Amino acid sequence: MKFDQVTAQPTITAGRFVMRAPRRSDAGLLGLYMGDQRVAHSSRSIPHPLPPGATEAFIARALSPERTEDDWVLDGTASGMPEVLGVLSLTRMDRHQSEIRYWIAPAYWNSGLASEAVNAVIAARPQDVCTLFGSVFQDNPASARVLTNAGFAYLGDAETYCVGRGTTVRTWTYALKLA
Repeated sequence: MKFDQVTAQPTITAGRFVMRAPRRSDAGLLGLYMGDQRVAHSSRSIPHPLPPGATEAFIARALSPERTEDDWVLDGTASGMPEVLGVLSLTRMDRHQSEIRYWIAPAYWNSGLASEAVNAVIAARPQDVCTLFGSVFQDNPASARVLTNAGFAYLGDAETYCVGRGTTVRTWTYALKLA
């Protein structure tokens, strides 16, 4: 792992891509993908339609030294893929715990990229946590398989508000003990 000098966040090497801190130059592709209704509807926090400035605000938050979340762009340029394939985020919680969230550009769904990203973060342990939590919408079983295939155990059902859908959505919650 090497660390980005601006964000003090590690760059993580995965199979077909590297995971790095967002850059301002990512705004175009991030905006394209985040503006896709399918991505917004699979995320808790991406609004749809995507308002002007939302992508730039995401990048600014990701680069802030006061952030409580680390965001990685899945960058496939070394393998001849686009510079932005998706995003993985880890939100710090208390007691050496973090919550993992991710989305992949629709053109790359069912290609294993999410699994590669989740497994790379588990191996790197960039926030030195003991437990990772994740929750997925119950109408997105592919995301649930990413977590269970990475060793996450099912904890239970819950619900959360989805900004893109404008409603509460049922979720499955998972945990992975790392130490």
